Amino acid sequence: ATRVAKAQQRANEARPYSELLTEVIQHLAENGGITDHPLLKPAETVTRTGFVVISSDRGLAGGYNSSVIRAAEREINGRQSDGQDYALITVGRKAEGYFAYRNYRIEKAVTGVSDSPSYDDAVAVGEVVTDLYTSGAVQEVVLVFTRFISMGQQQVAVRRFMPLTGVGQEAAHPDRASAAYEFEPSPGPILESLLPRYVTARLYAAMLDSAASEHASRQRAMKAATDNAEELIVKLTRVMNRARQDSITNEIMEIVGGAEALRAAKGDPDDLLLDQVWPPDPFDHSFPTPHRTSHFAGDSQ
Repeated sequence: ATRVAKAQQRANEARPYSELLTEVIQHLAENGGITDHPLLKPAETVTRTGFVVISSDRGLAGGYNSSVIRAAEREINGRQSDGQDYALITVGRKAEGYFAYRNYRIEKAVTGVSDSPSYDDAVAVGEVVTDLYTSGAVQEVVLVFTRFISMGQQQVAVRRFMPLTGVGQEAAHPDRASAAYEFEPSPGPILESLLPRYVTARLYAAMLDSAASEHASRQRAMKAATDNAEELIVKLTRVMNRARQDSITNEIMEIVGGAEALRAAKGDPDDLLLDQVWPPDPFDHSFPTPHRTSHFAGDSQ
């Protein structure tokens, strides 16, 4: 629970920065800042797509890893069926192990950061993705991660990451009044310096969301496992008690049966106390009487 709370707090604290940066870039775009920047210019033809898949380094997290991996694999197979190639960047050992085992080509694998990602980790991943896109190695980048909605709900998200057309539409707040901006120098150079930060901010937010989702899924999975174990203990205890009771009953029946068999073999009645009457009838000579020797006065010694 502590890890979930910390991960959720980090995601919430990073969100305002990402939203404000998005808002600034939107205003830059509206003021003519968008020209022919390579991160903003879509390719005429997409022949190769890059996929950034964010998973966890550890298991025992319920369906967290399988959900995001299946979504990524479905997208890759769909692009391949359309004749496109792919470049795969994985974050987390689970995604790397899954795709490597199935002979998918992995361009870059980042491990050991899923539990508590840092901003520097997002910078490293962002540099790899940006280099692939700006060099023309890929014409599109898709981000596959898990959105943290609440403790009981997480949702796999598949979003186009590059080119950065329509930046900020997902995080925009139409009900919030926008501030007036004056840019010094011109919007173009400012946009040039902000776009790499925007890439890093989006990656960092996705990694923090995934970390919070991972911890929440693991907590639910562990609780379900504990509940199932307790229920199994109750069932096994009942089975053990029933078997013990049956064993004791069988032992008693065997003892009684053995005693009856011994009495039957000796010819003894079943219950001497019930079959004999005491004191015996003196006129009934069939009843054995004890032999007594009496001595009266005058008897010979």
